[in-house]
Parts: sequence; C-alpha cells; structure tokens
Amino acid sequence: MRVVLQRVRRASVSVNGQVVGAIERGVLLLVGIAHGDTPAHADWLAKKIAGLRVFPALDGGSHFDRSLLEVGGAALVVSQFTLYGDARKGRRPDFTGAARPEQAAPLVDYFCRALAAQGVPVAQGVFGADMQVDLVNDGPVTLILDAPELA
Repeated sequence: MRVVLQRVRRASVSVNGQVVGAIERGVLLLVGIAHGDTPAHADWLAKKIAGLRVFPALDGGSHFDRSLLEVGGAALVVSQFTLYGDARKGRRPDFTGAARPEQAAPLVDYFCRALAAQGVPVAQGVFGADMQVDLVNDGPVTLILDAPELA
C-alpha cells in the first residue's frame, strides 16, 4: 500500500463538476493499493499518518513539529491506482502492480474508516471515477509512504 501525502491549506475533489469531498487544513492522501495489501497495511498507515509530525510549531519554529491530530486537521483521500505504474520499459506505463478494483475499493474504504478511528476527519473521492483534485499545497510538504512488509 502506497500513499502520497501532501500537506494542504485546503483541498477538494470533484466528479462531473460536482465537489464530492473537501477539507480545509490537513493532508491530501493519494492512495494506491497493490496485490497482497491487507487491512493490517491500512491500519499501519492510518496510525502513521495520524501521528506523523508534518505541521509547524505554534511558535513558528520547526516545520515538522506537530501531527495532523495535534493541529485538528482533516484528510482528503483519493484513490489512485497509477501510484503503482511502472514506466521503466517502453513509453506506456504498466499498471499490473496495482490491485484490481474488487480488492482495492474495499481496502481504500477500510483505510478511510481506520483513519477516522484514529480521530481524523476524513473526506474522500469516488473510487474509479474521473476525478479532478484542487489543492493549495502548504510548504510544499510532500511525502511518499509505503506500508512495511507485514507478517
């Protein structure tokens, strides 16, 4: 399971011109599911993201002093199978590393519930839809998080 985390001042996702999810201060999470990913991977990433120190201190000191929970931020989750695209060969990416929709969709929903269980307000896009994401990147701060191999 792979997540691209972007610290944002605000973000929204639209489908067919209609906003389906929006947040103010928090993180935009682009989420990719690979073959073999499980709810345990989603739980690990949800806990990691909720506590990850990616927000500045109140005194303007370190840019990485407070967590999403500490600042009362929210998360906008957008599924993105292209995170598992392999473009090392040829001119067209190969997406065979991404899980099929019947496996990925329930796991993205589970991840959203796991993040909410950590105390993070969650909004999300529509799985498999053609989505447009609008954001104001804060920092910018962008991290790539991969779930560890779990036994």
